[in-house]
Amino acid sequence: MGSKIEEGQEYIRQAEKSLKTGLLKWRPEYDTAADCYTKAATAFRIAKSYDQSKECFLKAADCHKNNSSWFHAAKCYEQIILLCKETNNLLSVEEYAGRASHLYQQHGSPESAASALDKASKVVEQKHPEIALRFYQRALEISMIEDASRTAAEYASKVSRILVKLQMYDQAADALRREIGLNQQTESYGQIGRLAVALVLVQLARGDQVAAEKAFKEWGNCCDPQEVQTLEMLLQAYDDEDPDTAKQALASPFIRHMDVEYSKLALIVPLPQGLPNASKPAVIKNATASYTSPNMDVSIASKGGSNESGAVPDSAATANDEDDEEGGLC
Repeated sequence: MGSKIEEGQEYIRQAEKSLKTGLLKWRPEYDTAADCYTKAATAFRIAKSYDQSKECFLKAADCHKNNSSWFHAAKCYEQIILLCKETNNLLSVEEYAGRASHLYQQHGSPESAASALDKASKVVEQKHPEIALRFYQRALEISMIEDASRTAAEYASKVSRILVKLQMYDQAADALRREIGLNQQTESYGQIGRLAVALVLVQLARGDQVAAEKAFKEWGNCCDPQEVQTLEMLLQAYDDEDPDTAKQALASPFIRHMDVEYSKLALIVPLPQGLPNASKPAVIKNATASYTSPNMDVSIASKGGSNESGAVPDSAATANDEDDEEGGLC
């Protein structure tokens, strides 16, 4: 490794010599200096002296920019991104990816600009998906400016999936609608059908059943028969407040085999609550004494009835006594 360090230092001396000016050399030799700095950066990288390697790549990029070689300067920044990956300095990737993309566009290579952002996204997506999201969004904008619908649809797909992964469902719904529009331009109707399923899941995750039904009505004609049957079953389950049927629909094979983000989303979509069971009011035994109406005796008398014990009413007993008195003693 020591030999590679010495090799890198020698290239640095050559680069510095190329940049010097004098009476017979009025302009620095930026091409030669850039080449020497790039070779020095490579030597330091092999020797695992990453800081020195990064510094040499930065100097090489400056030399290329001074020589208006925007494309080669962007390449140097891409090499720095790889160094950031090796040193696990992922937060610095955004800065150098932005520089590379800008220089590619300045050179007139929008495809290379979008590609640089795409490669940078793959470096940071696992640990910093929010940074990858910004890269993909920028790549999508570049592709749409260049009217590259098919490439734009690919970046739009990545944007949608990361938004779902970050549980940013409002933005994900908008991104999916944009993705559907891009696929319409390329007449990719099978893909539109799968995106319709994804949009229904996202709307249900937002808690907006009406928007989910609207998405199905609008794009369901692009779905396969199995997808149509499953979505009808799913939306009907939400209408009927049937959590068991909804869970069964969300566990269908084709949903489980969608992109990872959407298959995971199906596992956390809020299920309908279910209709509450009608329960009879509980009766408490012997809570109070039975109620007896105070007019019960009067009503019985008015009907000519007798009491339960069979006793003769007082009025009837009085009448019998009077009859006895009128008869006298015989």
